[in-house]
Amino acid sequence: MVKTAMRDREPVGVDATTDRKTAGRDSSGESALAIDGVSKRFGSGEDAVLAVDDVSLDVTRGSVVGLLGPNGAGKTTLIKCVLGIVIPDAGSVRIFGTDVADGRRAAYADVDAMLEGARNDYWRLTVRENLRYFSTIHGVDPDSVTERHDRLLDRFDLAAKADTPVRELSRGMKQKVSLASVLAGGAELVFLDEPTLGLDVESSRTLRRELRRLVREEDLTVVLSSHDMGVIEDVCDRVVMMADGRIVADDSVTALLSGTSRDSVRVTSVDIDEAVLTTLRRRFEIQAIESVDGRTQIEVSAAGDALYELLDELREAGVTVEDIRTVQPDLEEVFVDLTGSGTATPGSQERSS
Repeated sequence: MVKTAMRDREPVGVDATTDRKTAGRDSSGESALAIDGVSKRFGSGEDAVLAVDDVSLDVTRGSVVGLLGPNGAGKTTLIKCVLGIVIPDAGSVRIFGTDVADGRRAAYADVDAMLEGARNDYWRLTVRENLRYFSTIHGVDPDSVTERHDRLLDRFDLAAKADTPVRELSRGMKQKVSLASVLAGGAELVFLDEPTLGLDVESSRTLRRELRRLVREEDLTVVLSSHDMGVIEDVCDRVVMMADGRIVADDSVTALLSGTSRDSVRVTSVDIDEAVLTTLRRRFEIQAIESVDGRTQIEVSAAGDALYELLDELREAGVTVEDIRTVQPDLEEVFVDLTGSGTATPGSQERSS
């Protein structure tokens, strides 16, 4: 991964920090990020690839927005366009009210990112030295934020390794150092690409908990791209799904789950045999069949009135239902439905990278 500090360097000191937080800002708005009609094409002629196609998006200050999409959807290119790493062919980006094209220094003053693709921190430095270094390049006197660094080290379970060179840490620990370094300087808008990659289950839970706390207590705004659906569901207020360079869905996790028509029921009975299955297939979509302890368990698409019709059909077939449960789709199933693709493996490259 690559962690980037998206700003021109400023004099180190608290006064400089105060100045850069207020310079060029539209304090009357609630928008942290406004993307308007951004497009980006790579190549030319028949080999040209339209990676981002007229994307518009507004991110409210203090929110966590999840960015999902299969490989090649344009997620990475969109983020790089926002950060100025890639220059878009069309459209505009405003950060805290400042147009990036008009004032990069002011726009990126409080933006930081952890991008997948290469190494993040300085491995010869210790954990604490990395936090101090990245605070410094934010224009923050590291001595003035020592308590903040101590809190980050403690909450990410890095305190015991504070004076250990990063190169001696495990992959998961290095990942946590990278995230702590991003947050060390007090950036207000943070982009995180696969932040849980390499973390064990407990470390991933710690990350989710701390992200929510930081957003709540410090008015942090986060754009998070991940293939870990659990992270997206637990952390994000809102999910933006992309496919073929365009946004295909933009809503809360709850709304996305409730808006699907793939609700089904799981029925278990010893009486379900091939003849019953043949009968049911004439009227219903059977999504799964499994043998469990000598009984047959089937998952059938049957929501609303279709559920009553299914029960009538089972009764007429002489099936005694031993167990019946509602099965609602998870975010991954909604993702597949909306994008027409399965989830990509973490760490794989997009066509636009």
